[in-house]
Parts: sequence; C-alpha cells; structure tokens
Amino acid sequence: MVSRSVSILATVVLMAAAAALVFRGGILGTGPVSISLQLLGLALMLWARLTFGLRSLHYAADPTQGRLVTRGPYRYVRNPIYSAAWLIIWTGVAVHWSPMNAALAAVVAVMLLVRIACEEQLLRAAYPEYAEYSRKTARLVPFVL
Repeated sequence: MVSRSVSILATVVLMAAAAALVFRGGILGTGPVSISLQLLGLALMLWARLTFGLRSLHYAADPTQGRLVTRGPYRYVRNPIYSAAWLIIWTGVAVHWSPMNAALAAVVAVMLLVRIACEEQLLRAAYPEYAEYSRKTARLVPFVL
C-alpha cells in the first residue's frame, strides 16, 4: 500500500533529521520557559500514549484494531503525539537557533505532515466515523489547526 510505504520513508527521514538535531545540540531547552514547554510536550505525548495504549506503537501508518480513539488528548487534537513532537522540536530550535537547525526542524515538521496525511487516508477507510471526528477536531493545535 502506497500510504504505508510513504509513511515508512517519512519516518526514516524524520528520524534522521531529528538525530541530526540531537547531534548538533539543537534540541534541548536551556532555561525555565523552554524546559517547561518541552516537559509539557513530553507530558502530552505520554498522555496520548497511555490513552491509546500499546496498539499505537507503529513505525508506519497502520490503523489498529479496535475503536477509533476520541478521548483524552484525542478529544482536542487528532494527532497529539505529533503535536507534542512539534512542540519539543521547535522549542529546542528556538533556543539553539541557526539556519541548519531550522532546516532540520522543517524537515521533521514536513515528514510529520506526510505521516499525518498517510494515516488519515487509512483512518478514513477503516473508520466511517473518522470523517465526522476530523470535522469536529483540530489536526494539531486545539481549536486552531
């Protein structure tokens, strides 16, 4: 399936870009505001993982068995784990600003959008109720995007 293959490629590219940010020292917050924002991102990611359960651990777009999850952070955004990743990455880049760090973060952001597109295509096919859920629930930022 095309979506699955594309999502695997996007995962590999985003992991490479994120690793480059780590090796460049461009990801960890250094002050109380940036550290707090990144801890908030980690808390959101943990909340989403706990809400979704173990069935959400996939390296590729792949709808899991069971009901569509719309509780917990999924009540506010359809992709809370990706929202958390964006918050963590962009906070680190803001603290360690450079054109290269910004470019790497942009690659991560675009690859996350590719994964979202792949996953949503599969979710629409697997869950008839996903169309209504997506109309009511923001993709990444509560009440906005």
